[in-house]
Amino acid sequence: MISATAAVLAGLVLSPAPAVAAASAPQTLVAYVRSGDIYTSAGPAERRITTGGGYARPRLAPDGKQLAVLRNGQLWTMKADGTAPRRLTTRAAAGPSWSPDGRWLAFSSLSCTGGPGVYRISATAPAAKPTVLFPRDCRTEDLPDEPAPTRPTGSLVERLRVDDAVAWSPDGKQIAFRGGECDAVYDACLSIGTVGSGAERTVAAYGGGSLQNRGFAVIPSWRPDGARLSFTAYQEGETAAQNEPIHVVELDPRTGRKRTIGNPLDREMTYQDAGRALLTAQTTAGSQVMIVDLRTGARTLFHAGSQPSVPGR
Repeated sequence: MISATAAVLAGLVLSPAPAVAAASAPQTLVAYVRSGDIYTSAGPAERRITTGGGYARPRLAPDGKQLAVLRNGQLWTMKADGTAPRRLTTRAAAGPSWSPDGRWLAFSSLSCTGGPGVYRISATAPAAKPTVLFPRDCRTEDLPDEPAPTRPTGSLVERLRVDDAVAWSPDGKQIAFRGGECDAVYDACLSIGTVGSGAERTVAAYGGGSLQNRGFAVIPSWRPDGARLSFTAYQEGETAAQNEPIHVVELDPRTGRKRTIGNPLDREMTYQDAGRALLTAQTTAGSQVMIVDLRTGARTLFHAGSQPSVPGR
């Protein structure tokens, strides 16, 4: 969490926390994190479904009945009410994403190249084993040794920089993820990979490859129609005028056109539909889940917390 003092030093002004508006209810179940535990809500009332802390990156299944989550750096599933928790793998994992049919989970973990890779595991089969999706060349290699789970530390920028959350496209054909083949060219990058062929393409890059900047693009999220991809970005340019604090970018994957959504320090956006999204905003009261009108920019507080997820995203 960034403090108000740090924000002022960075040249940013934190917005005051608005009051909760019942009329802003997203009309769907939302899962989010507060103080290391998972909460769910579809309106003004909320429910805490875990205790003990150590939880991150909740992802509701497409039918809203199951939840994938990181628990102390490992991948678990549970019912949406927090019951029946089940660990899927002992391999250190990052930000899971459900396949559109709810049968599989994609997650990031150490690949055979030594960088982040994307794995797939059955969400329902007992004692299921993960298989490699990306990098493609790792599909025929033995799985690397399981790294010990770690919890990112440091400033908000430092924690986000290494966040390896992935996003499965609504048609099931593509996955967006941090890193990939572009790691051989750039200091940091975001890729879209085709599940069937293993082909990758770079959609955001920082440093290296003649780029004189430094930054990252992380935590991708697909719009339900697949026509847009959002991600959290940060950039340090050659000059102060080129610096861009943490912000949300929306990309048209077909044309490459991008636009910024929301305010500085907004992050972790997830689409509800083509017109509304939820994201984490930073206010004087701390991290807040906001509902954002993507057409007008109007925003309303939902609940205190971060890392929002709606069914299937």
